[in-house]
Amino acid sequence: AMAPVYTVAFLRRFDSGSAASPARTGMSGSSCVNVFVRTRPTASFAQELIEFSPDGKTISLRARRDSRKAVVNNQQCDWTFRLDGILHNASQDEVYAAAARSVVLGALDGYNGTVMCFGQTGAGKTYTMTGATESYRQRGIIPRALQEVFQEVERRADHAVTVRLSFLEIYNETLQDLLSPGTGGSLAVVDEGGGGVHVRGLSVHLTHTEEEALDLLFEGEMNRTIAAHSLNRSSSRSHCILTVHIESRSRTLSDAKYVTSKLNLVDLAGSERLGKTGSEGLVLREATYINKSLSFLEQAVLALADRRRDHVPFRQSKLTHTLKDSLGGNCNTVLVANIYGEAAQIEETVSPSVRPHAASMRLTRRAVF
Repeated sequence: AMAPVYTVAFLRRFDSGSAASPARTGMSGSSCVNVFVRTRPTASFAQELIEFSPDGKTISLRARRDSRKAVVNNQQCDWTFRLDGILHNASQDEVYAAAARSVVLGALDGYNGTVMCFGQTGAGKTYTMTGATESYRQRGIIPRALQEVFQEVERRADHAVTVRLSFLEIYNETLQDLLSPGTGGSLAVVDEGGGGVHVRGLSVHLTHTEEEALDLLFEGEMNRTIAAHSLNRSSSRSHCILTVHIESRSRTLSDAKYVTSKLNLVDLAGSERLGKTGSEGLVLREATYINKSLSFLEQAVLALADRRRDHVPFRQSKLTHTLKDSLGGNCNTVLVANIYGEAAQIEETVSPSVRPHAASMRLTRRAVF
């Protein structure tokens, strides 16, 4: 099986202190791409392997050398990254305020936006994006974003705003409409003019209230594919993209034009080390597809980081093709790297030793300072 993508690969691409980091200019002069790290709460947090700077914007990671594992001479075991924020022991409200609110408000002003979680399986991506049903305070970025959208619609009485939702699942390299099950065979990713993409055949639902939007979210979540393995009793077996399509027009200007934007809220399936999860049968097959698609996503990210590259391989997978205008397009993007901070899981977070790509290793060296 292809080796899983690692959180560190994305940090290399977007490390603000890296020479590989692209120009990052967005609305109001802020960054187009912002990266945050969120740690999964645990009583066994590996403080000796993961350190944070006092300003909460630098993370240092160390991997233990294991003499039992044919360690290559001079293999790198230390990494330092400068990020936009570290969310350690942060509440759901703090995560939303730091990582997502500005992107959501930007979408209402006409800027495309994407918030995406990535990391190994069991690191807390779905909890960050969707939340838990145990209490209202534990709701995640997606329900909070939907609430903010409709609160802003009410505040902006001088604008006519239309909100529509779509909910896409990518499962084993097939596209599924989570709001219209059974129509997957008719879906296709289509390139548009100007570098954009859309999914032909995906249902788009007009919503008038936060309650209607949440009903669609919960309906889609019920149709999502999950399974259990040794690291996660409810492991997401697919990548999911909830898109909020926004169209607005001034009520007061006679010659006002319609302004359109879309907000992508992405929950990626987690990378898996198959020997550790003990996956078999269908779950093993799903994990192979997940790891392969995440590897292709890493390749696209690394190609974006290499300014000498004219071609970015977005078409290698359904995931990269669908996210084409979320990573490389005119879009305000936030990436939340979910880290499982126990010593037993540190290798899945930081180890580049299984990555065969020379470009990946070059970017690692450029990212460390």
